Amino acid sequence: MERQDDFARRREHLKDLSEEELYQRFWQLTEEIVSPLVDMAKTHTSPSIERSVLLRMGLDSMQAKELVKKIGDRELLSKGAGHVLLKVAEEKGIDVKEAAQGLIEDRYWEIVDAQWGGGK
Repeated sequence: MERQDDFARRREHLKDLSEEELYQRFWQLTEEIVSPLVDMAKTHTSPSIERSVLLRMGLDSMQAKELVKKIGDRELLSKGAGHVLLKVAEEKGIDVKEAAQGLIEDRYWEIVDAQWGGGK
């Protein structure tokens, strides 16, 4: 069975666009596609997902487990454990492993509280 060539018909609405307009249209459509995924990621996470992220950032499993627990206790898991960790590392000018160890030892939480408020 031969596929019907309908390219000319399907590209009709794009044919008069410049390279720049095509580029902008591509990114607009990409954002429309990805936006629901980003929104979903903000509200649908779990401790295991967050531990997995921290493992990929170079923490060992014990550090990841403890840090996710502490972030979860502060009800900040939806912010993303990796995001919290990166924010602290950037603010302190240190690497993520050092920032993680500091948070585990109950240091640097003032940075987290200043960014997202509260804390328990």
